[in-house]
Amino acid sequence: MNIIKFILTLLVYVTVSTPTYAIKIGLIDSVPFTYIGTSTQGYIIDTNTNKSIYRIEAMKPYKFKAKKNVVIIESGSHEYNLGASMVQVRPIDNGFCSVKQKWYRGEFILKAVNGNLTVINNLNLEDYLRGVVPSEMPSKWNFEAQKAQAIAARSYAIANLNKRGSRGYDLKDTPEDQAYGGASSETSQTNRACDETRGIVITYDQKVIPAYYSASAGGHTINSGDVWAKDLPYLRAVPSFDDNVKKNGHGIGMSQHGANNLAGKGYNAYQILTYFYNNVKFGKLNPTWSI
Repeated sequence: MNIIKFILTLLVYVTVSTPTYAIKIGLIDSVPFTYIGTSTQGYIIDTNTNKSIYRIEAMKPYKFKAKKNVVIIESGSHEYNLGASMVQVRPIDNGFCSVKQKWYRGEFILKAVNGNLTVINNLNLEDYLRGVVPSEMPSKWNFEAQKAQAIAARSYAIANLNKRGSRGYDLKDTPEDQAYGGASSETSQTNRACDETRGIVITYDQKVIPAYYSASAGGHTINSGDVWAKDLPYLRAVPSFDDNVKKNGHGIGMSQHGANNLAGKGYNAYQILTYFYNNVKFGKLNPTWSI
């Protein structure tokens, strides 16, 4: 089924009683404990019952840990057994959540499994991209290159939903999938690049493509089949316009340095993308899903 049609089908089943999110990003995987806070007052929600089981104060760090398959919270000298293996940390009034000394939009999901915690950022796709673009591309680069990066990153995310499903999330927050620094990494210019391309994805044969990219290809990109087992028709070798930069990455798809250099020559975001991705078109996601 066409992925866009699939997304539209999912909309029928969205409930309105709780926030609707589009993507889950793994921030921390299998640690014995971590510290979490919220910028506004927040609540810990039992995922199974959707009921609040604990209130947390704004700007106060709480230690979360796992005892076997149960989430435990510490505040001062007190320890509270939350009685659930999976909980949500949900700030009020569009507040932010904090972990790893960074702020994140959306909410956190905490899972306790065999004495270890996994922390997942559950948020809207467009908010996720706000934390990807400045993490993947310098915020002072050409604006059209940043718009191309936003579209490529959005396409990669959509095409790879549930890639890490066995871990309970879609993608990691590292370059192994896409670098993601949360709200702490956002800038006004990269946010504008996301806003001006809102919902736009790259398609081939009516399907959203995993728009692979790397920092630089060293002068020429390569066919996907030269590196991977599958030769994808939209990933063909082209001059990468980054001869001035040493190759960094797999060299397949868009070169980020090449995109910036092309933007400097007057290419817009769509011209950059159709240069690096062969025979593609552009589609737009249903806004109620991607916002």
